Amino acid sequence: MLPVFATRFAPFAAPMTSVDKQKPFDRLTFQIVNRTLHILIVVFLLLASLASTQEIRTAAEFFDAVSAVYGEVEDYTCRLVITNRDENLEEDRIMDGILAFKGPNRVRIDFEEPVGQVLVSDGERLQVYIPVYNVVLQQDLRRRSEESLALLANEQGLNLLRTNYSIAYLDTPEPVPLEEGSDEQVVKLKLDWRSTNEGYRELILSISEDLRIRRIVGITVTYREVQFDFLDVETNVGIPDARFDYEAPASANLFNNFLFEGEG
Repeated sequence: MLPVFATRFAPFAAPMTSVDKQKPFDRLTFQIVNRTLHILIVVFLLLASLASTQEIRTAAEFFDAVSAVYGEVEDYTCRLVITNRDENLEEDRIMDGILAFKGPNRVRIDFEEPVGQVLVSDGERLQVYIPVYNVVLQQDLRRRSEESLALLANEQGLNLLRTNYSIAYLDTPEPVPLEEGSDEQVVKLKLDWRSTNEGYRELILSISEDLRIRRIVGITVTYREVQFDFLDVETNVGIPDARFDYEAPASANLFNNFLFEGEG
């Protein structure tokens, strides 16, 4: 369910260089943000809190245990680090920010890199402020889109992920290092798409001992790698609705309904 996360000519996907800043804001940016939002929705669905410590024998049961407790999470905050890897790039492109989520469909990300970039939805309207271009992408959410977000942000929604991907342990059901040389132990699940309609052909979920999603690595249709790291996760902290109110700078250029036509 994760779509391609573009790395080139992508103001929402990576820090801007001086060359990047000279490029015009065009339809490609709309497509990039569209795909990025799809990615983030899946990220929100997969982030889970503590579950039962009972022995789990199969990968599907393990995934179901994580899914089952998601409904208990009313809100959460974390540091989100997104790393884009592409063999055509000399170095990885990294986005870093603070994510806040409140069920059923409120989300905000305040990026520290790229500096000043914001993504926020109050459940009725989505806004993406891209300061490097001084633009605001604004989308009135369709009724059916709101319902879909609400549906996905619970156990039933995660079961839809289960339907769209086959689930197995990556190598073993036993904990392994998060990465080479790491002391952090995780259980890794491999999700393979059942249909080419999904934007990501493969997802690798790294799940900590307390059954939190620690890392997601997605392989896109074009075999690019996108990595999401969730750090300092805090659940059920009582985030106020006002946290998702946002007023973009008045000087920014506004682009309405960049994902789809809003309902009148």
